[in-house]
Amino acid sequence: MQNYVETAVAALVAAAVALFLVEVVHRLTRRFGRRSLLMTELTDHAHRPFQVAGTVLAVQFAVRFSTGYAVGESWRRLLLHLLVLAVIATAAWLVASLLVVVEDTALARFRVDVPDNRHARRVRTQVVMLRRLTIAVIVILTIGVMLMTFPSVRGIGAGVLTSAGVVGVVAALAAQSLLGNVFAGLQLAFSDAVRLDDVVVVEGEWGRIEELTLSYVVVQIWDDRRLILPTSYFTSKPFQNWTRTEAAVLGTAEFDVDWAVPVQTMREELRRMVEGTELWDGRVCVLQVTDATGGMVRMRALVSAADAGSLWDLRCLVREHLVAWIRDNRPTAMPRMRTELGDSSSNLPWQWVQPRRPARRLSETEAPDDARVFGGSDDGDARSEAFVGPEETRP
Repeated sequence: MQNYVETAVAALVAAAVALFLVEVVHRLTRRFGRRSLLMTELTDHAHRPFQVAGTVLAVQFAVRFSTGYAVGESWRRLLLHLLVLAVIATAAWLVASLLVVVEDTALARFRVDVPDNRHARRVRTQVVMLRRLTIAVIVILTIGVMLMTFPSVRGIGAGVLTSAGVVGVVAALAAQSLLGNVFAGLQLAFSDAVRLDDVVVVEGEWGRIEELTLSYVVVQIWDDRRLILPTSYFTSKPFQNWTRTEAAVLGTAEFDVDWAVPVQTMREELRRMVEGTELWDGRVCVLQVTDATGGMVRMRALVSAADAGSLWDLRCLVREHLVAWIRDNRPTAMPRMRTELGDSSSNLPWQWVQPRRPARRLSETEAPDDARVFGGSDDGDARSEAFVGPEETRP
């Protein structure tokens, strides 16, 4: 009985000494690492796993060296085996915590709450994917090491290794879909095709990449629904990424109006309206006649905004304002159907009416700037070169 009491006392003393040493290291690290973000993160997030791992290791050594009187006993082997398993598990916890601290420190250097955050979102996506992968690897290795402490498992391992080829083929066939998604997730993280917080259009839905894992992607749709897709979807099917290079985007608002619409006056009203709202980023404001068939004229307003959310609100504001402007100030431009009645010889009254003034045709150089998408401004010239090519290379 006395031997058992000595063993329990030795274990308690070892645990107390370990906790004391860990606390000393914790306080010294906190004191001398105040100016270091890495040291601060270590003291905050790695303290608890360090305590547990140090305590379990100290107890394991105390029990091993204080139970010499019971060598060969089954209870000693069982107890030491359990302590070894605990040491392996707590050590894996400590290693995972250290890796998470390093990743969090790296992420802290890249802010995503700034307007130009494309590079930060790319780094954040890659770090998050690496974190999930490293934790998964640590868990698998830990389970493998713990299993190898059992003699029966080590004996089975030799036979398994001899048939590793067959097992590998069977496992690959069984987990083909899972492995495909895992590799697709890694491809997305490092190909920069899609990142966290990217605005995308998938399956006809407009939303934001909320979560990106090794097996699935969560898209937060604009109305707070969640669209969950396998990562392989983004490597095998086309989708729209509105923030691939920058957050600023263009959007349109179309109107079907009567031929009596004063185009230039409507263009000037659009310019006046967008200049009075903070939703417009000042880049593009264009009004063009894109179609004139079926008795109506189709007007397209092209505007720009700093991000997709602002663009949506701006497009709705443009529609609301121009609809009210046409209704209140140019009612003759509202969509309508015309009927003309002629005499028995199909002569129409307007055939004898001379125009009040000759129609004046604007030359290309006289077109106003806000009537041209591919030209008329620095942004329009850049768009012209991107979609048409430099002027000297045009046919």
